[in-house]
Amino acid sequence: MIKMRNIKLTIEYDGKDFNGWQKQPNRLNIQGEIERAILEVTGKEVNLIASGRTDAGVHALGQVANFKIDSNFPIEKMAIALNSKLKHSIRIQKAEEVEEDFHARYHCKRKTYRYVIDNSEQGSAIYRGLEYHVAQKLDVKGMQEAIDYFVGEHNFSAFKSSGTSSKSSVRTIYEARILEKEGERIWIELTGNGFLYNMVRIIAGTILEVGLGKRKPQEIPEIIQSKKRENAGKTLPAQGLFLVKVEYEKCEKSFAKTLAK
Repeated sequence: MIKMRNIKLTIEYDGKDFNGWQKQPNRLNIQGEIERAILEVTGKEVNLIASGRTDAGVHALGQVANFKIDSNFPIEKMAIALNSKLKHSIRIQKAEEVEEDFHARYHCKRKTYRYVIDNSEQGSAIYRGLEYHVAQKLDVKGMQEAIDYFVGEHNFSAFKSSGTSSKSSVRTIYEARILEKEGERIWIELTGNGFLYNMVRIIAGTILEVGLGKRKPQEIPEIIQSKKRENAGKTLPAQGLFLVKVEYEKCEKSFAKTLAK
């Protein structure tokens, strides 16, 4: 008798080829492509659950998803097998068996997102689909000062787009940072317990306005307290946004050790 197994996938993808994560008819999407690959490899239809949905054009370096399946397909061969059936813009970086009750969405504790700005004068022909180009030299020090105000528990109503389904707009940001990288690139990184619809792209747009001298860093607390979307910056384009990693409780690790014995 084949027992039901719970499989966790760590996934990287280039979002520009897809209409977002969520499965939908007649539109290319990441969830549907991976479920199709699983069916081809194992002969089983599954429901793939992600840590959260990414929008059209958004990328992932470490998206996490899980599915349950009654198959004895070797776990050590699953990533290679699935990648052989997927477009090269989706890669399964890791497949592992986890506890039966593990849920990629509900058990998520922390997520890290990164927004990439190319602050070179001319921009890049090669990386244009993976970043947002701003030619005007940015005040990085001011941006660093501004982003610190987002750390902590806040009501982020001013930083969500209409259509948000979440009942509460209260979220906690554990870390917020501006990083300068080679090639005149600026990373805006946020780690939190959850994010509202377009929250990272709106925060990035607001921080960018500080960098452009259109706002002062000290205005950020007022914008947060106002809870009004019109007081925050614009929503930056999707192509600069990456889901970097998703973090869970330590119980998964103990289960992995049990399997290895």
